[in-house]
Amino acid sequence: MKKKCLECGTEIIGRIDKKYCNDHCRNAYNNRVNKDSKNLMRNINNRLRKNYRILESFKLTDGKTRTTRTQLLHRGFDFDYITNLYTTKKGTTYYFIYDLGYLPLDNDYYMIVKRE
Repeated sequence: MKKKCLECGTEIIGRIDKKYCNDHCRNAYNNRVNKDSKNLMRNINNRLRKNYRILESFKLTDGKTRTTRTQLLHRGFDFDYITNLYTTKKGTTYYFIYDLGYLPLDNDYYMIVKRE
């Protein structure tokens, strides 16, 4: 029995375990199969990357600096997208995007910190 390419259906020549006739068909097949989940993940990763670049754009002195909520929002920061939370022994919660994070302070101020 001759094997056929999973994407285009042409006859496959070569190894027994080969599933696609070429790289183009392999990529097209996997892109089609993973389309829905990839769009969601791509959008989330893009949002996280943008938030990270915004935090990174602030000059950190001794690993931290202060800014306002307005400045963050003006640059396009989205507070809904973070990678993890860190709660100190005192109960203070830091919101992190990879190794950069922020701590909400009083009067809509935020402290931006870098985890070492």
